[in-house]
Amino acid sequence: MARIDPLPLREWPKEMRPALAALTPPVPLHPPMPSEGKPKALNTLGTLAHHPTLAHAFFTFNGHIQRATTLTLRQREIIILRVAALRKCYYEWTQHVVMGHDIGLTDDEITRIALGPDAPFWDPVEAALIRAVDELLTEGAIGAGSWETLAAKHDTQQLLDIIFTVGAYETLALMMRSFELELDDDLQ
Repeated sequence: MARIDPLPLREWPKEMRPALAALTPPVPLHPPMPSEGKPKALNTLGTLAHHPTLAHAFFTFNGHIQRATTLTLRQREIIILRVAALRKCYYEWTQHVVMGHDIGLTDDEITRIALGPDAPFWDPVEAALIRAVDELLTEGAIGAGSWETLAAKHDTQQLLDIIFTVGAYETLALMMRSFELELDDDLQ
C-alpha cells in the first residue's frame, strides 16, 4: 500500500490539465513515445496531482528530458534505467523497461544496464555513460575518466542533459520509493 494514495483521475484538480500540458516542450526534438496500449503511470501522476504547482514545474523539466533532450532516446533510457537500478526503484525500472523496449533496447542490454558499466559488450562511450550515472549518484560528480570519454563524443548541451537526466530520475525515484508507490495495473 502506498503511504499516501494517488488521487484517482476523476479527483485530479483542474490545475493538472495545464501541468500535464507542460510535458510538451516548446521545441520538441523527439516525437512522443507511443501511448496506445502502453502503461499510463497513473500512480505517479496521481501522486503528483496532490501538488499541481509542483507537478507543473516538474513536468516542464521532465518534458525537456523526454522530448527536447540533445541525447539520443537510447542514451536517455540507459541513464534512466541505471538510476532506477541503483536506487532500487522497481516502479521506475518497470516503467522504463517498457519505454526501453519501445526505443529498441534488448532484454540483454537492459540486463547489462542493471549489471553496470563493467558488464561485457558495452562500447567505451556507453560504458562511460553508465559509469557517469554511478559517479553522479555516489560521488556527486562525473569522474575524470568518464568525463574525458564522454566529452570527446558529446557537446556541452549533451553533457548537461546527461547530468540533468540523472537528477530528474533520481528525484522521481526518491518520490516513488518514499511514497511506496505500487505498480499500476497496466504495469503488472
